[in-house]
Amino acid sequence: MSGWDEEDARRLLEGVVPDELLAAYLKLLAEDGCPQAEAGALLGDAEAVEALTCRGMAHVRPGGPVAPPRLVPAPPDLALQGVLAELGRRLACEQERLLTGHRRLNESHRRPRASAGGSADQLVEIVTDRAEISRLSYALINAARRDWLTLDNYVLETPVQESTGFAPLPVFDGEVTCRAIYETRCAEHPIGVKTIEAAVQAGEQARLLPRIGMKMKLADEAVALLPLTPTGMSGALLVRSPVIVGALREYFEMLWERAVPFGGGTVEGPLTGIQAAILQMLAQGLSDEAISRRVDLSLTTVRRHITAIRETLGVETRFAAGAAAVRRGWIK
Repeated sequence: MSGWDEEDARRLLEGVVPDELLAAYLKLLAEDGCPQAEAGALLGDAEAVEALTCRGMAHVRPGGPVAPPRLVPAPPDLALQGVLAELGRRLACEQERLLTGHRRLNESHRRPRASAGGSADQLVEIVTDRAEISRLSYALINAARRDWLTLDNYVLETPVQESTGFAPLPVFDGEVTCRAIYETRCAEHPIGVKTIEAAVQAGEQARLLPRIGMKMKLADEAVALLPLTPTGMSGALLVRSPVIVGALREYFEMLWERAVPFGGGTVEGPLTGIQAAILQMLAQGLSDEAISRRVDLSLTTVRRHITAIRETLGVETRFAAGAAAVRRGWIK
């Protein structure tokens, strides 16, 4: 085709049209068209021919008394113009569907629904059916489009096992930011730490806090699921109120700032200098008496510091304190 070559076509069309369609167009361009009856064989199938013609990237040139009709490519600039027009029509249709969906969603939130314990406007709904709570938990994950935020204190109805299932992270081509704050003991349970590591590997940003008062799941700034019981499986609140969801988001962000990154190697812990020194000695296995002599403090004072360290780390034993501090990067 005069004045145009494959490089020009690629420069204009690559990334705008699907790769398979671009390959078919380039093949037709290189041949400068072909008999209409042979187009399917040349381009792979009749669907490729239809895709090119409906986008204006090719057209059928009528034949004459001796020449059969030919499928000929449009110049790359006109092909791009046709593609953009088709995309515009499709986007306009999708936009209308999007607006219709949002309108219906708003109407459903305002419309009263008959459900036990539900409020009239459904901004806050009590859910007590276990199956429904589980369904809502998974549905919220799929509803997230920007942010998926969770709090997990590892309070479970049954002991966690290797076979315990956990909801997968939402995956929308990297468009959803997943952040989770876990209670420290989650990361100190052998299966819990594997679960967190798997989530982090899948793209989650994870942090730890010594204490988390409740579980929480929050999709964007639109809806949240809160527990009515410690585990949340026998009673939950589904919250759609923008005011409450906004406050829960602020609460999450406040905890996020205080939390320690999971696996961080050089995070400074909130301990005094003497507590940091005692913690280092705890990790080395020294007894209370030995630590007392090393730091030149009374045994009572050392034990008071050890209690404060355990409370800060959210653990019950000396050994767990050392392991938790190493995991957080407070000591080497």
